Amino acid sequence: MKRIMLYLLIIVVVVCVAGLLFLKLNPVFGGSVSKQQKEAFSKLDNYVDGKFENEVPAKMDMGISNIFSMLKEMIVGGKDRNPSGQLPISPIDWEAIHSEQDSLTWLGHSAYILSMDNKKILLDPMLGRVASPVTWVGSKRYSEDLLPLIDKMPQIDAVLLTHDHYDHLDYPSIQKLKSKVNHFFVPLGVGNHLTRWGVPQENITELNWWDETEYEGLKLALTPSKHFSGRGLWDRNSTLWGGWVILGKQTRFYSSGDGGYDAHFKAIGKKYGPFDMTLIEGGQYDKRWSWVHMTPEEAVQAHLDVNGKNMKLMHWGAFTLAYHSWTDPIDRAIVAAEKANVNLIAPPIGETVPLTREMSVPITSWWKQ
Repeated sequence: MKRIMLYLLIIVVVVCVAGLLFLKLNPVFGGSVSKQQKEAFSKLDNYVDGKFENEVPAKMDMGISNIFSMLKEMIVGGKDRNPSGQLPISPIDWEAIHSEQDSLTWLGHSAYILSMDNKKILLDPMLGRVASPVTWVGSKRYSEDLLPLIDKMPQIDAVLLTHDHYDHLDYPSIQKLKSKVNHFFVPLGVGNHLTRWGVPQENITELNWWDETEYEGLKLALTPSKHFSGRGLWDRNSTLWGGWVILGKQTRFYSSGDGGYDAHFKAIGKKYGPFDMTLIEGGQYDKRWSWVHMTPEEAVQAHLDVNGKNMKLMHWGAFTLAYHSWTDPIDRAIVAAEKANVNLIAPPIGETVPLTREMSVPITSWWKQ
């Protein structure tokens, strides 16, 4: 009996050591914030006791009852949580993307190709197959693998990241992109992941909330969001999160990043609005984490708060991260937008739409076909 117990103990120790080595050595988990960075961050208002925090503090502990209810829904619930088959992708119109017209091309979830002032910008370019650190666990993309698209992309002027979660910052995507991206703009601390993955430090600019910078004639600003960060077991909120304002000659653009609804949207609208185009998160919601993701109705209200003209819902159409139907976000957003007299566009994945102040993009309900 003692020998069996010894063998079991050895197995447990080996598994634990192997797990720790995996977390430490696997590059997918990214880099760590240095001691010098922590000292610099400690002088900031939104960095407390070694962690970044939201403008409005939010409690992340959901409680045992919520955890068990989530496990139950994961196993037996969730009607229509995934498409019945592989989701088609419209052929990418590279000629339109290369044109001088400001345009937007959705690549699913929160990934976009943005053309502004003849600059090519990627927003949260998660193009990999699985939103997870390992390929055998996690939500798989509804469509075909989009990583091959990177080979067809022109030289990218800038990549803008909103935070370091796996459905926004993807190791395989960055590995393929890094040689054809001129510059990366990221929230504080996120640059450590990129440098570990081989992106030169001089090609990375980190910003805090409300920081502004100029890039090739464009004005960029990182704005607050109500969310959190982390890629491993012990790095929760060690890096910052946020949304992006991009101001060009013809287009005023805003992307919310991930996060719950709160007063920061009105502050953003007051400082930088109005916006010709807004991308608002509203696609992975649940009452058990209402502070961290918006419902479609809240997304429409956030669009109004920032003083947006045209709106597109994001954070849906690629991965299942919540327990509602995969089409529920866009169906509800359309109803809410009609009630609020908001011009919501919903082009298919892969379709390029021109950015104008008066956008007219018919909603085809392609997700029902």
